[in-house]
Amino acid sequence: MTQFDAAEMNDAQTMLDRILEHPATDHDVAVVQEQLGRYPRGMMAVGARCANGCPLAVVTRPLVDGKIPFPTTCYLTGPEIVKAVSHLEADGVMREYNEMLALDPQLRERYERAHYKYLAFRHALALHTGDSEEHIDGISAGGMPTRVKCLHALVAQSLVMGPGVNPIGDMALDRLRGEFDPAVCTCAPITTGQRD
Repeated sequence: MTQFDAAEMNDAQTMLDRILEHPATDHDVAVVQEQLGRYPRGMMAVGARCANGCPLAVVTRPLVDGKIPFPTTCYLTGPEIVKAVSHLEADGVMREYNEMLALDPQLRERYERAHYKYLAFRHALALHTGDSEEHIDGISAGGMPTRVKCLHALVAQSLVMGPGVNPIGDMALDRLRGEFDPAVCTCAPITTGQRD
């Protein structure tokens, strides 16, 4: 089992407490279901919202339906940002970021720290929910800690945990600002009713 020091766990718990102050409402779940085209199983909270309050990324528990291991704790849901990140991936940005990781030891170190922050956050969530992590121990998301495999997961971590945590997620967010900016709402109209 991955071990965390007291400072890592304190930071993770503080972040989790902040997010879980506002657990997912029925409306949040309905909006994310519309965004994904399926019910968001295991959704605990909206971890990041656009300027008008529409969900961009959600926090999902480590075990979905109490039995299915789900390592992707920070999950990107907003259709416009998902599309913008997909465009970055199609443009070959992941290859560029992997080359940067291979050449820059400081970037590698920061990316590895992002991996451990992800694991510590999920561990705090598992302690909160009572979920087992044994089947996903040491597995974070997006290819961390050694490569870039999914920008969607890395951008989701940057949105949920804030700037300065995941350097690759932060770079991707900066790069897509011409197409998508979380501070500007470009969401399609919500058809599930009024926001809470």
